[in-house]
Amino acid sequence: MRRGELYRVYRPGADPKRYRSFVVVSRQVLIDSRFSTVICAPVFTSGEGLSTQVAVGADEGLKHSSWIMCDNLVSLLKSDLTQYVGSLSPAKLSELNRALQMALGLP
Repeated sequence: MRRGELYRVYRPGADPKRYRSFVVVSRQVLIDSRFSTVICAPVFTSGEGLSTQVAVGADEGLKHSSWIMCDNLVSLLKSDLTQYVGSLSPAKLSELNRALQMALGLP
């Protein structure tokens, strides 16, 4: 598992959808550790184009044009991240980093 990879998760938490895609945003050291969870950002099919959202789609392995929502970070069990969808390009990973910076109010 790598930072920037997308996974499809079955019934994540209280989500009303049967499946939801997520992108892993935790630092690689945490992902590689024995810690059982990682921080992820959900992917929704609708977005507003806000500075905290990143547009993704077929280039990242998704079926539809979608948005990574960096204002809705969640902690998921690594064991739930089994259905690999795709990964972000270096350019999209840079966009994700900027969106996370905005969402968390970091300089």
